[in-house]
Amino acid sequence: MFADRLFNALERNEPAPGQLLVAAPGLKDEFFARSVILLLQCGEEVTFGVNLVMRSDVAVPNVMENDWAELVSKPKAFYIGGPVEQSAAVAVGVTKPGVDIDSHPRLRRLANRLAHVDLNGSVDEVAVDLIGMRLFVGYSEWAPGQLDEEIERGDWYVAPALPFDVIAPGSSDLWADVMARQPMPLPIYSTYPAHPGEN
Repeated sequence: MFADRLFNALERNEPAPGQLLVAAPGLKDEFFARSVILLLQCGEEVTFGVNLVMRSDVAVPNVMENDWAELVSKPKAFYIGGPVEQSAAVAVGVTKPGVDIDSHPRLRRLANRLAHVDLNGSVDEVAVDLIGMRLFVGYSEWAPGQLDEEIERGDWYVAPALPFDVIAPGSSDLWADVMARQPMPLPIYSTYPAHPGEN
């Protein structure tokens, strides 16, 4: 597949919390095709993140308390973070400018204005500091060494996340948008069709 040659020919970023894993064009794994994974943790023992593009049909207000639901950005639906532990909810928020994430008791820094939100506290503890957030059911996880092997194979391109990637409108094609802002020649592939066989 051309994707392995394409991604392996580019300068590589190291995977880390707050970085994105962008699926290679034509990735054969249907679950992760055109995925954009935000890494929440990346270490020798465990690496996991959430898929920013896979929206479910479950409305957040039907499951969560109204105060939490109001904080979720539109579309107010749960996203499927990955195939692991889909009974667990994971929250990622975008902070207002100037918020000190590192000193916040309910936020863990991922990147500039991006934070992993602790859902165990009160919504009032975070609502004043966030402009929006996304709720995910489940997450995507890699065993030790697995992600490095997949990146080496050319399955994923590692790119910095922008705050509004997390709360992108439901109508946006986040995979294409992220590809379009990368170094050449990746913007050329931003128009790669979701279903090549139908074109």
